[in-house]
Amino acid sequence: MAGRSAKPPSSDRTRHPAVLGEFDIRRGSVEESAVADLLTGHLAGMTEHSPPESIHALPLDGFSDPAITLWCAWQDGGLLGCGALKELTQEHGEIKAMRTADAHLRRGVAAGLLRHILDESRRRGYRRVSLETGSADAFQPALRLYERFGFEYCGPFGPYREDPFSRFMTRRL
Repeated sequence: MAGRSAKPPSSDRTRHPAVLGEFDIRRGSVEESAVADLLTGHLAGMTEHSPPESIHALPLDGFSDPAITLWCAWQDGGLLGCGALKELTQEHGEIKAMRTADAHLRRGVAAGLLRHILDESRRRGYRRVSLETGSADAFQPALRLYERFGFEYCGPFGPYREDPFSRFMTRRL
């Protein structure tokens, strides 16, 4: 993450209001069993809706990449969801690993995490944030969320290639 070390780290804790009440967002680690379990389930869920060559979700060891920052939403000691940001260049970030625990779907967790990631992207000086997600019906709630936050459909970016099982979106900041 060249060029980022001179900036102070963002707050590790942010409070967000949601349908289920306020929750904390703080840096996460796959060393925490609840986080590892949620992200392992995320990867397993991708295999249900996309062929292996079209799955771009990170395996747990992918979170050791210093270009990736993981945040988790917590409430009363329970994990609500996770989201990550990967630095592609000094001006371009990629949203990775957005996942809400099944018990907390459609209660504002993903929106809170996405707001947090966009705020951090601005703080880092990114001019653009992009993402790749699936195209199957199971991904429609995520696509609608990103649309609500001003993301627009685009072509592949970074290492991605055209794929009927992928949707690419971007947002200028």
